[in-house]
Amino acid sequence: MANCHITALAPCYNRKPRQGRHLLPSATTRATLSRQWELLRQLPSRSPGITSAELVGRLQDAGFSISKRSIERDLNELSLIFPLERNDKSIPYGWHWAANACIELRGISVSEALSLALVEEAVRPLLPGSMLKVLDPRFSHARQKLEHLSGANKVARWLDKVASVRPDMNMQAPEVPDSILETVQHALLEEYQLHCQYYSAHNDKLSELTLNPLALIQRGQVSYLIATAVPYTDIRQFAVHRFRKLRILDSPTEGLRAFDLQAYLRSDALQFGDTDKIELQAWISDNLARLVRETPLSADMHLTPLEAGHRLQATVSNSWQLRWWLLSQGDGLIVEQPLSLRRQIAETLNNAAAQYQSA
Repeated sequence: MANCHITALAPCYNRKPRQGRHLLPSATTRATLSRQWELLRQLPSRSPGITSAELVGRLQDAGFSISKRSIERDLNELSLIFPLERNDKSIPYGWHWAANACIELRGISVSEALSLALVEEAVRPLLPGSMLKVLDPRFSHARQKLEHLSGANKVARWLDKVASVRPDMNMQAPEVPDSILETVQHALLEEYQLHCQYYSAHNDKLSELTLNPLALIQRGQVSYLIATAVPYTDIRQFAVHRFRKLRILDSPTEGLRAFDLQAYLRSDALQFGDTDKIELQAWISDNLARLVRETPLSADMHLTPLEAGHRLQATVSNSWQLRWWLLSQGDGLIVEQPLSLRRQIAETLNNAAAQYQSA
C-alpha cells in the first residue's frame, strides 16, 4: 500500500514572540507559503515531471511574480520535507512527486479562490440550503485568502477590477423567506410535487395549486420556479417570492424526464408571452441604428440606410420583452410590420399620451 504524506508547510520565524503575544505571519510570509503551496499543487505524480521554466509560467498565470532561480530554490528546499524527485535523465530537469507517494494538499489555489468569490452571489439563490452549508466555509476561505494575498498577488486583486451590472433599472430584489426558497429547492432536488398558495399579481388573487417542479431559474433579481400545474401539461413560470404557503407532497414529479431545460431556455420562454417567431420591420433613428448594430436583435438582423434613419428587419420572439423594448425607444422607433404589433404599440402610446394630456 502506498505511503500517504499529508504535510502542511509551517512558517519559520527568526525572532521569538514577546511574552503573552502570538506572532502572526507577515504578508511576505503568507505570500511565500501560498506560492510554495501552489508550486506543490502543480507537480505531476510521475516522471518525466515538469521543468522549472514551465513552473514559472504556471505560477505567473496564478498571479505569482517569481523567477526561475527562485523556483529552483523552492523546489530544493521543499524536497527536504516532501517526497519530491528530480528527473536527471534529461535536460532541463523535471520535478515530480516520488513513486508511491500519496499526497493530499488541503486548501484552495488563488485561481480557485477567485472563481469562488466571483460566482458566490450568483449561485446562492440556486443552491439548496444543504449544499450552501457545505460551500459556505469554502466561500469564506476564498474571501480570506484573496484578502490576505491582495498586497503581493495581482490575481488576488482581480476582484477589485471587475464587476457585472444589470443594464435595466436598478430595482431591489423581492424578499423571499428562507423557508419558502428551501422548500422549493428541496422539492426540486428530491423530485416531489408541491402543494401551494400562489399569488397572481396579474389577477390580484391567491390560487391553490399542485405543481410539478421542473427547474429553478434566476432572471435578474427574481427567481422563477418552472413547473406544470396539475392537471395541465403546459409549462409555466412561478415567481418564487409570490408563494404564500408551500408543502411537499409524497407524489413524484410528473413530466420531469421529458423536460429539457436548455431547449426551454433556447425557446425564449423567459422573455414571457408567446415564443412564436415574427418578422419585425421597423423604422429606427440613426442613433438607435448605431446601438443595435453593436448588439443585434437577432442573428439575421438587417439594417437598410434610408434618407432619414434606417429600416430594421429581424426575426424575433413575439414576447412581452419585445414590446417593452419597442416602447422604451420612444420616438426613435416606428413599428411597420407586423400590422397587429404596430396597432398594439400605437394604441399603448396613444393611451399614454392621453393620460399625460389629461393630467
